[in-house]
Amino acid sequence: MLEPSYPYYLANRPERPNKDLEVADKFTGEVATKVALADREAIDQAIAAAADAVPAMGEMRPYERQQVLQHCVDRFRERQEELAMALCIEAGKPIRDSRGEVTRLIDTFRFAAEESVRLNGEVQNLEISERAKGYRGMWKRVPIGACAFISPFNFPLNLTAHKVAPAIAVGCPFVLKPASLTPVGALMIGEILAESDLPPGAFSILPCSREAADALTTDERLKLLSFTGSPEVGWNLKSRAGKKKVVLELGGNAACVVDSDADLDDAVQRIVFGAFYQSGQSCVGVQRVMVHESIYDEFRNRLVAATRELVTGDPKEEGTFVGPMISEAEAERIDDWIGSAREEGATLLCGGTRKGALMDATLLEDVPASSDLNRREVFGPVAVLSRFSAFDQVLDQVNDSDFGLQAGIFTRDLYKALQAWDRLEVGGVVIGDVPSWRVDHMPYGGVKDSGLGREGVRFAMEEMTEIRNLVIREAQG
Repeated sequence: MLEPSYPYYLANRPERPNKDLEVADKFTGEVATKVALADREAIDQAIAAAADAVPAMGEMRPYERQQVLQHCVDRFRERQEELAMALCIEAGKPIRDSRGEVTRLIDTFRFAAEESVRLNGEVQNLEISERAKGYRGMWKRVPIGACAFISPFNFPLNLTAHKVAPAIAVGCPFVLKPASLTPVGALMIGEILAESDLPPGAFSILPCSREAADALTTDERLKLLSFTGSPEVGWNLKSRAGKKKVVLELGGNAACVVDSDADLDDAVQRIVFGAFYQSGQSCVGVQRVMVHESIYDEFRNRLVAATRELVTGDPKEEGTFVGPMISEAEAERIDDWIGSAREEGATLLCGGTRKGALMDATLLEDVPASSDLNRREVFGPVAVLSRFSAFDQVLDQVNDSDFGLQAGIFTRDLYKALQAWDRLEVGGVVIGDVPSWRVDHMPYGGVKDSGLGREGVRFAMEEMTEIRNLVIREAQG
């Protein structure tokens, strides 16, 4: 269970100025714990400390940064069940999935520990013409400086790790604002970081209001802003970020194509997972399912049957697959979208019922292309089915979206797989599986309204560094 209260971390140190932020158990709705809430003054102190820590962080040797990350890996393993239960309570994530996220947290820090000693450069041959005779070149990567991180509620451990671990690996001090709905996981990471030998000011983890956090976007002492969350908020932050580099990992309405040659049992199993895992609260959760007309009826029937078997309820129960939404208001929004789609002619295949923040896994077909369930990001346990006749046609249908994060294609045709990779306007194409699939060291991010820049440990490290070139002219005479 959770502690009665948690401090925030200001310049590596735990501080308890108040207990102003109440964190609810997302299943019961009752207050589970209280967390210290930072104000503008604390944010300013954290930014100043991070800026001051830039030289010391830059001077850490790669093996020293690796030791910090390995310490975190070891401590996460020791506290694995504690971390999982905290996540289950504060996020409403089913306990089996919570354990899975802790495993990914460990993996992400482990990848970062490995990559921290492989941040290399390159020797360049500059003698490409007579003009460059006698010149040699090389380049290396250096830390970009103090960073601002804003993490979301849906993966409060692993998506925090995707910012924090690469920053430590390259030597960037940071100030992190975790989601106010789910701050405990990030603070537990902070507790473990505080045990390490990071220089003073290397990290601050500060739950706070959006207003108090405004300096994380506008303060020029911060050289990079990495935000994961909604497109509306992300693009607004970018417009106000000034000269700093911005990395945005935003939303999606991910499509999954099931072609005529797919293994239907396998596709059904994976799509049920991809659509309803985490109550659908994933930016790469399966939202649009496009099935070849020759197999549509059989696939639909199998998918509906499998979806009806899912257990919705208390996330602390081992058999629960669909837990509560992050809030009752979010469940009400999705309920309204389903109602609107049905009024527009959509057919409800299963689900569609709500009890408080619990929303049953829901499937619909014949949803109009203009419906919110097709055009916008549902971010809940809802998927819509449609049929297609030609592969070229369905690729256009996938691209008919403001988003472009990942797409999944169930096909055994190598030509079609390569065609999808070439033509789909997304950051990643997954063949033979759902777009929800991710390993934490692969490049991950989107195009269009889904963001810019890439996460995935090595790629995040590149975002958090700059190339510094060196040119040497040979002695003359």
